[in-house]
Amino acid sequence: MIPNLTMIVEIVEFLVFIGLCRMFIWPRLVNTIEQRRKTIADGLAEAERGKSSLAEAQKEREQILREARERAHEIVTTAEKSASARIEESKTQAKSEGERIVASANAQIQQEVQAAKQQLREQIAALAVSGAEKILRREVDAKAHAQMLDQLKAQI
Repeated sequence: MIPNLTMIVEIVEFLVFIGLCRMFIWPRLVNTIEQRRKTIADGLAEAERGKSSLAEAQKEREQILREARERAHEIVTTAEKSASARIEESKTQAKSEGERIVASANAQIQQEVQAAKQQLREQIAALAVSGAEKILRREVDAKAHAQMLDQLKAQI
């Protein structure tokens, strides 16, 4: 064989091979590459959307936490005010109760003082009758002289 003819046949075969590859293999290969490129692009776009969604979620989380802290602060403040009001109310009730107890005790003391005075008057009247009896050496009738004894009690 002639080397030039072999070379021409090989060139023709190569060109036919390239033509067949371009007709049958190349479109499938390009199509597969395009699909892969599109899948990768979609994945990257989805990742970007995920990042932006994550950033938005973090902002929302921080907003919710801020609102929760503010609400907790409001609740604590309200609870403190309520506790202060209850303390003041309890103090007021305790003070009025204490005043009532003191007034009751004073009234009871006054009653006991009056009762003691009355008892003392009766004892003095009895001593006076006893003394008068000893002086007169005779018995004085307490019933007969009740008016006089009442006057004596009133003077004492």
